[in-house]
Amino acid sequence: MPKYVIVGASAAGIGAVEAIREVDQKGTIAVISDERCPQYSRPMISDLVSGKADFGKMMCREHGFWTENNVQALTGRTAVSLNLQDKYVELDKGDRVDFEKLLVATGGKPFVPKIEGSDKEGVFTFTTLSDAESLAAKLEKAESAVVIGAGLIGVSCTEALVKRGLKVTMVELQDKILSLILDQTASEMVENVIRKAGVTIATGQTVKQIVGKPENDKVVGGAVLTSGEQVQCDMVIIAIGVIPRTELVAGTDVKTNKGILVDKAMRTNVQNVYASGDVAEAYDFVYGENRLLPLWPLAQLEGKVAGYNMAGKKAEYPGGTAMSSLKYFGIPVISIGVANPKDPDAYESIIKHDAEKSLYKKIVLEDNQIVGITLVNDIEKAGVLFHLMKNGVNVKKFKQELVADDFCLATLPRSLRRKLYPGEYK
Repeated sequence: MPKYVIVGASAAGIGAVEAIREVDQKGTIAVISDERCPQYSRPMISDLVSGKADFGKMMCREHGFWTENNVQALTGRTAVSLNLQDKYVELDKGDRVDFEKLLVATGGKPFVPKIEGSDKEGVFTFTTLSDAESLAAKLEKAESAVVIGAGLIGVSCTEALVKRGLKVTMVELQDKILSLILDQTASEMVENVIRKAGVTIATGQTVKQIVGKPENDKVVGGAVLTSGEQVQCDMVIIAIGVIPRTELVAGTDVKTNKGILVDKAMRTNVQNVYASGDVAEAYDFVYGENRLLPLWPLAQLEGKVAGYNMAGKKAEYPGGTAMSSLKYFGIPVISIGVANPKDPDAYESIIKHDAEKSLYKKIVLEDNQIVGITLVNDIEKAGVLFHLMKNGVNVKKFKQELVADDFCLATLPRSLRRKLYPGEYK
């Protein structure tokens, strides 16, 4: 019987394996993944579609990773149910894998709304390698596409398709693109750049029907928007977002909200059962509560914390927050923490906007502490700002300087520099 069983072999699963092996070189590990080759970088899926990267460049660990770490890799297998009383995971084909300690790192799955005609040939999602490979295989004969969703996944997909020469229409239900990570001003700046690249953007609506080609109704020929407008296209990509894959723990004693609830050791409420990555609701240090944060670096860190604790080494997750660093269509953007305060009266925003130079900086403060950072076209000082944010520094005395052109580490009070960087400033 494997001592450790990990369901999911992406960022969190990989992090857990490496942490376990740091502490326990002999304990048996079994990893279950429904993907045949799971150790690739999901954030690079758009690079595969655009032609910028091949599969080799997407690999985040070598092919021999599982063997080198003495892991029984059950790839291409699906975990279908979980028995907590008898401590085993049932796989497809009726097999079962017993465990002493379990990590659920099943990640997320695409959110696919009910759309009439979504079963036609030429409708794709955009979250896994198989999605990307299926999509890339159809691009040679395609001229146009509709992308449903203008969040991070939708914009990433749109850029990849534009690079392949397709005419793209991006459809977004919210009134602006990248609505979860940008405010109105920053969103408009990015939107203008995307439009200049030839993309048509339709906000405030979605696709209500996918229609077929006149000569073959089973193949995508167009998309009908909620406005009634019909957009001709050869493919439709559903890129609205992901939702946690919690099916494995459904009906068990493991507590869930939107995702699986965990403490700072990545433990669930059930002894010897852990959860990490996109499926888990982990601690957000900005909001001071557990939230879904589907980000690759955080998933890997959560997996590492879980792995340490599973192997007997105490570790605590320091907390993460929403963090996006992107450069789509040539415009660098960083968004961390609170971008759109739900109660503006409870926050203070320090803003510098240079429309002529297309520069935008916004620092959101709560009780004189940084809780949100938005930078467009000027991201050089993001590291210093995040350091102030993560350490909960009171910036009252120099808050206006945070968006100044000459702001840098050297402009901080000397006493603060010594406190934040004790090894560099005596």
